Amino acid sequence: MTRHLPNDDDISVFRQALQAAGVRRIATNQADPGKPKRQTAASEARRRAAVESNTLQTSGRTSDGRVEAVRPSEYLEFSVPDLPWRTFSQLKRGQTAWQAGLDLHGYTLEEARIELESFLRDAAAQGMRCVLVVHGKAWGTTSDFPVLKSHTNAWLREWPGVLAFCSATELDGGTGAVYILLRKRGH
Repeated sequence: MTRHLPNDDDISVFRQALQAAGVRRIATNQADPGKPKRQTAASEARRRAAVESNTLQTSGRTSDGRVEAVRPSEYLEFSVPDLPWRTFSQLKRGQTAWQAGLDLHGYTLEEARIELESFLRDAAAQGMRCVLVVHGKAWGTTSDFPVLKSHTNAWLREWPGVLAFCSATELDGGTGAVYILLRKRGH
């Protein structure tokens, strides 16, 4: 079987059609998911609602007590016992596409807990299957361990809608972020 190679006229017509359609040459072959805005209207509304509903006291679903400290570069992983091995394996390899992301950098511990809870509730309500949370791995100002990472590890294990989570691949933040597999609605 011989392959038809386009001539210069064909190539020129094709390029003109692409240009007319508004197609632009990409500068890089890597996706740029961007950084979520620190102060969005949605996050402000969630924070206000949390404060008004006294979530700041103790009505949150996640603990705010002492947690097990994890090392900055420690790989995190958790799954419910009946999660299929293949599903967890795909999550760990970064093969499950994440649909939304939350960056916890810059939040206090209490703000981070509120943001994470709201984010997980919103993602579940929208029927999302996998999300990314960037917790970082910096040490806290008053602690000798990564506070947000350690607490995120504990909080996610307690959250009823979380089927599994694991540290992200290097492309998505490595051990400074986690992929979270959420329970499907109605299950």
